[in-house]
Amino acid sequence: MSDMPLYSTDRLCKDYSMGQVIVRALRDVSLDVAEGEFIVILGPSGSGKSTLLNLLGGMDSASSGSMRFRGTEIAGFSEGQLTAYRRDHVGFVFQFFNLIPTLTARENVEIAVQIAGKSRPAIQTLELVDLADRADHFPSQLSGGEQQRVAIARAVAKDPAVLLCDEPTGALDYETGKTVLSMLRRVHRDRKTTVVVVTHNAAIGIMADRVVKMRSGAVQEIVSNDHPAEAEDLRW
Repeated sequence: MSDMPLYSTDRLCKDYSMGQVIVRALRDVSLDVAEGEFIVILGPSGSGKSTLLNLLGGMDSASSGSMRFRGTEIAGFSEGQLTAYRRDHVGFVFQFFNLIPTLTARENVEIAVQIAGKSRPAIQTLELVDLADRADHFPSQLSGGEQQRVAIARAVAKDPAVLLCDEPTGALDYETGKTVLSMLRRVHRDRKTTVVVVTHNAAIGIMADRVVKMRSGAVQEIVSNDHPAEAEDLRW
């Protein structure tokens, strides 16, 4: 891992206006994420974990505080700068896959590669998630787990610095969820990609290098795992 954190936030806050009421979704979050870490951000609904993920991914802007990516302050980036940052550095995996239904698995990956200006063949990334044999199938012809694995392939095809995963197993059954988590572990190890997983499922935390526990918009505790578990060892 690099000595410089991939991310470093200092007193990061996010407020939303609800009529005349200001809702503080994120409260003074100070957190470093090292290059190559596997981090789980854990908390119940409304804890601020997805808000933090959105800020890290440049999908939203902070109300106050600092957020650095590889030493560069990005909290005040313009929309154009945020678009370039997301394109060049961040891969996203969402709970409900967000695949384009009229494109095959291969084409869903290829469009991400083209947008990012990369030249890696889509089939190589589908091989990483054991789906090369399903490359020419449309999302409707794939199971939920296969669709999520295509979504992972799409996210990593552009070689992002970080993979941000928002409840990646939330729409999946137990066994399929573990398969998807094993794919994230493979990407983490084989590509040396930093992985940040947001979840309410405490069992997933044991496969992380560190678990960031959140409640009411603030970090409550950070727990380190000396010996992270494998996905197949998880039980919930």
